[in-house]
Amino acid sequence: MIALSLGLIAAGGAGVAVLLLQVGHRTQVVTVVRDVQVGQVLTAKDLGKASVALDPTVKAVNADDLGQVVGKRAAVELRPGSLLAPSQVTRNNLVKAGEQLVPIGLKPDQVPATALVPGQKVQLVHVPVQGETETDKASNSLPRTLPGRVVKASDAAPGTGVVVVDVATSAEDGPTAAAWVSAGTLRLVLAAPGGH
Repeated sequence: MIALSLGLIAAGGAGVAVLLLQVGHRTQVVTVVRDVQVGQVLTAKDLGKASVALDPTVKAVNADDLGQVVGKRAAVELRPGSLLAPSQVTRNNLVKAGEQLVPIGLKPDQVPATALVPGQKVQLVHVPVQGETETDKASNSLPRTLPGRVVKASDAAPGTGVVVVDVATSAEDGPTAAAWVSAGTLRLVLAAPGGH
């Protein structure tokens, strides 16, 4: 019994030592130190370093790679105090050459339950005002649509609940989409994953 007790104590002590070593292993990672908007170019002043005990499943930019992150754009909105993940930055400009940015205000009943995220493909649909029909198409035809891509979606405005979504469209489609927004005849539809 004494030998068995000593064996259990030794095994327990070894287990605690292994656990302490694992908990004590810390990794230097990049952190966000101030608010960064979607599409904004990251500077050294936006970022910091921290030593954390990192779970292997958590993806964070290593502190040694800080210089490679500076100069890239934020693919999502970044908040102070958070770790920076590789997927949160991009080399690409979120509005490409030949595109225009169209802001679209969505009322609470028009906002999809699925979160709108940068890069998500959408369709801008022209819905005639009630009582009107498309003059250049038969009344039973499908509504006119334009392809777009979400660049940023705001939080719901206090009081009204309106969400403003910045959508990138081609330079040809931008003025048409803006006119639909102005007339209140534009609706936003999420494209299927991988869809156009």
